[in-house]
Amino acid sequence: MTEHAHPTDLELAALISSKICHDVIGPVGAIANGLEIYDEDTGAEARNYAMDVIRNVTAQASARLQFARFAFGASGSAGSLIDLGMAEQISRGLIDLGKQRLNWRGLPGYMAKDKVKLLLNLIASAVTALPRGGDIDVLMAGTVESPSFLIRCRGAGARPPQYLTDFVAATHPPELDALTVQAYYTWRLAGSAQMRLEILKDGADILLSAKSIG
Repeated sequence: MTEHAHPTDLELAALISSKICHDVIGPVGAIANGLEIYDEDTGAEARNYAMDVIRNVTAQASARLQFARFAFGASGSAGSLIDLGMAEQISRGLIDLGKQRLNWRGLPGYMAKDKVKLLLNLIASAVTALPRGGDIDVLMAGTVESPSFLIRCRGAGARPPQYLTDFVAATHPPELDALTVQAYYTWRLAGSAQMRLEILKDGADILLSAKSIG
């Protein structure tokens, strides 16, 4: 791993902040545009269109912020466990924004925060593995204390997730910026959660695997 791939804590916080802003600035800007249309046009059709836009992009912004709160933030910091039912709900909110479908076969109960954050970030990585849409199958095995995750990406044009493969392979990691930091953070989370990441091909499908070490 080259030196530039190891930011300081302050640099990593700044990069993640940029990532979150990048994800929500589009929907927030669209809300402002919708409000302008609503204020400037008195026609019923235009106002109805504006309200539809506002409702849609408000839901997008809310889902992305909710996902970021758990995937990057300190949610649940009062305790060390996160409800897996909440993790499923947050993941569905994110996946519903795009062309992918989420199929969840998880474990019941509560799991260590770092492991849940790793799972959420792997699901976000799976979205980049299916640029043309498809199915994201989330499977968990083992126990909540010592789980394994297998995320199968099924769809036309499935490919290894953008940037994450480079960090896992530790060959030529990309420069860190707002676009690559999520993959880097996922890789770092695996170490913190004591899980080993693998990215595999199974026919036309892409598999993201995380297994507990030891």
